[in-house]
Amino acid sequence: MTDLIKLTAAELAEKVQKREVSAVEVAQAHLDRIAKIDEHVHAFLHVDAEGALAAARAVDEAETPASPLAGVPLALKDVLTTTDMPTTAGSRTLEGWVPPYDATVTRKLREAGVVILGKTNMDEFAMGSSTENSAYGPTHNPWDHSRIPGGSGGGSSASLAAFEAPLAIGTDTGGSIRQPGAVTGTVGVKPTYGGVSRYGLIAFSSSLDQAGPCARTVLDAALLHEVIGGYDPMDSTSINAPVPPVVAAAREGMKGDLKGVRVGVVKEFAGDGYQAGVTRSFEAAVEQLRALGAEVVEVSCPAFTLALPAYYLIAPSECSSNLARFDAMRYGLRVSDDGTHSAEEVMSLTREKGFGPEVKRRIMLGTYALSSGYYDAYYGSAQKVRTLISRDFDAAFEKVDVLVSPTTPTTAFKIGERVDDPMAMYLADLCTIPSNLSGNAAMSVPSGLSDEDGLPVGLQIMAPSLADDRLYRVGAAYEVARNDAAGGALIHQVPELGGKA
Repeated sequence: MTDLIKLTAAELAEKVQKREVSAVEVAQAHLDRIAKIDEHVHAFLHVDAEGALAAARAVDEAETPASPLAGVPLALKDVLTTTDMPTTAGSRTLEGWVPPYDATVTRKLREAGVVILGKTNMDEFAMGSSTENSAYGPTHNPWDHSRIPGGSGGGSSASLAAFEAPLAIGTDTGGSIRQPGAVTGTVGVKPTYGGVSRYGLIAFSSSLDQAGPCARTVLDAALLHEVIGGYDPMDSTSINAPVPPVVAAAREGMKGDLKGVRVGVVKEFAGDGYQAGVTRSFEAAVEQLRALGAEVVEVSCPAFTLALPAYYLIAPSECSSNLARFDAMRYGLRVSDDGTHSAEEVMSLTREKGFGPEVKRRIMLGTYALSSGYYDAYYGSAQKVRTLISRDFDAAFEKVDVLVSPTTPTTAFKIGERVDDPMAMYLADLCTIPSNLSGNAAMSVPSGLSDEDGLPVGLQIMAPSLADDRLYRVGAAYEVARNDAAGGALIHQVPELGGKA
C-alpha cells in the first residue's frame, strides 16, 4: 500500500491544507487502490474517477479550504441520491437511475470539498446484515474474502478496511453502520435520530433510518459527523439544534482520561448466542475503560429483550408503505410495457422481477402486520414495546453517562452461511436495534481480534439523544488505550489482499 492510503482522514486533510500533497494525488492514490483490489472486495457499485479528480482539482485551486476535510476522499453508500452517479439502493428496480437532485448529505459533502470516489454496495434497500442481498453480488470482508463485511452497509465498511477510502457514509436502520464497523475493524456511528438529514436518503423505515459517518478512527468519524450533521428544513424529522461538539469531545478523549465518567454494562446483552471470543474481547474492553478512570456499573434494561421482534414488525410495516412508490409508472424498472397488460399487471410483473427475496419477505411481513384485524395486535403492540425500550434508556441514563455492550454477538460469518436462515441473520443486529427504536446515539469502535478466529470485534457505546459527543470522548479514549496496548492500530493488521480471495 502506498503511504497516502495508510493515512487517516485527519492526516490527509492536514497534508492537503499545508500543500505537502495535492488533493488530486490523494484521490488518484485511492482510485488506483480501488482499481487494483476491488475486483476481489466488490465494495463499489460505481466509481466516478472523472468526477472525483475534478472535485480534487477544485480543492487544489481554492485559496482556502472549504472545511477541515477538504480534499479527503470518501465512499458514499448507494442509498443517498447523487445527480452525477446512479443511485440504485442495491436493487434492480433502480438499476441505472440517476436522480434529479442530491441528498442533503451529498450536498454537504460537496460543499465541504470532500472528494466522493463513488457509490458503495449494500443489501437491497438496506434490508440485510451481510450485503449478500445486493442485486449486484456480495461484498467480501477484507480480513477474509470468504466472509461477509456486515450489512446493510458492507460496501462502505469494506472500502475502509481495504484502504480504498479513508472515510465513508453509511445508513443505520437496525445496525447497518455499527454491525459492519464491528466485523471489519472500523468505526461506525449512528447519530441521534434527526441529527443528520434524511432528505435524499431512499427510505426503508422512515422512523428508524439514519445516515452517519464511517471511518478508521474515532477522530475521523467526528470530523465527518460535523460536516454532515445539522438541521435541514427539507427533512421534517430533522432536529433544529446545534451539532453536538463531537470533534472537541474526540480530541478530549484522546488525552486518555475518563475520570468522572459513569459507564453502564447492559446486563441483557450477554449469555447464550454470544461467541466466546466476542465476550472475552468485550470484558477486556470494559476493564480498559475502568483503567482509564471510568466508573463501571451493571445496568438492567429488560425491555431490550423484546427489541428484535418489535423491530421486525415496525421496520417491515414502514417498508411495505415506503416501497409502494416503486410502481413502474414514474421511474425505475418497468416490465411488460407492451400495451397488452393493465397498469396493475405491469406493477406486479415489475415488482416480481425488480425486488429480491429479502425485500419481498419484509414487504409481506409489513403488509400483514398493517392489515385489518392485525394492526393493533402486531404493529400497535410493537410500538408499545418501543416506548418501553425508550423508558429503559431514560432510566439507565439517569444512572450512567453511557452504556456499553458488544456491537454484535459474533464475528463475521461465512458468505452463504445464513442466507437460508432469516432468524440467524436477524440476530446479527441483536445489540444494535434498541438504539434505533429509541433514537439515541450509538457507536461501534474496534475492540481487537477474537482469540477464536482472529477476526475483528466491536465495542458498542450508547449515549442519550443529542449527547453524541459522549460517544466520541469515550470511544477516542478507549481507541488510544487499546492501540497503545496492542502496539498499533488494529486496522493495519488487515492482510494486504484481505485474506482468502
